Amino acid sequence: MHRPLTLTILAETFAISKLDKGVPIPNWASSGDWWSVTRTDDELSVVCPEAQVPADVISNRGWKCLKLAGPLDLALTGILASLLEPLADARISVFFVSTFDTDYLLVKTENLAATARALSLAGHQILDT
Repeated sequence: MHRPLTLTILAETFAISKLDKGVPIPNWASSGDWWSVTRTDDELSVVCPEAQVPADVISNRGWKCLKLAGPLDLALTGILASLLEPLADARISVFFVSTFDTDYLLVKTENLAATARALSLAGHQILDT
């Protein structure tokens, strides 16, 4: 059995965007209270409030973000599994962002209620901001 986790639903609605790998990080991508930028050999990915993303940027919009209460020790195991297993059983796709202190689970807005229900049934606590 996993330890119960507490997740708080952030108020904003987010977009996950893809830019060419060589472009500089745009100002819109790194403003506001919550954003994440990852550069790889293949792309520049941006997760930020969808209202900040220009219309011409390749994006998948309409994501809600749930923040795990932290800080979480980097040596902990099973955190993702305890969240992903009930969501996989409910056929809910996710996008995950991890930081040094905690993790953030993003789900499509239309799946938020089902996500909260599945995670609650798995023993986790879901809070609104």
